[in-house]
Amino acid sequence: MDHTAGNEEIKSMFGSKVVAHQLSTTNQDISVVDGDVVRVGKLDIHVIHTPGHSPDSICLLVGGKLLTGDTLFVGECGRTDLEGGNAEDMYHSLFDKLMKLDDNTEVYPGHDYGKTKHSTIGAERRTNYTLAKRTLDKFIEFMKEP
Repeated sequence: MDHTAGNEEIKSMFGSKVVAHQLSTTNQDISVVDGDVVRVGKLDIHVIHTPGHSPDSICLLVGGKLLTGDTLFVGECGRTDLEGGNAEDMYHSLFDKLMKLDDNTEVYPGHDYGKTKHSTIGAERRTNYTLAKRTLDKFIEFMKEP
């Protein structure tokens, strides 16, 4: 809800459309899946389905900028202990998708929890303790810790 409250207001003010993953229960005008590209003006927005925090989480790659929502924060990752969260999915989203992006990709999270408002994939790879090398089983155990 913290990312979708006000959607209808913004739509009516700007004539915009709501884009959401096909699994989302959010009222949406455009339904997307992993790998889709949404064109807005001259911008191509690449959709990366990143379940873990929620089943319908997506990140949006626009040029060299990655909007990460609640999947990846500066110095942290999203919680998986809420309804719909799944640590195994988060592991695959982080390591099999986001950490395969170029180190120079800029990271813009959905919340300003870190020491800075944005980062890069390379900086997160080097400094984010949630991205430390560990097996899937160890990551699942790690995500259970308070």
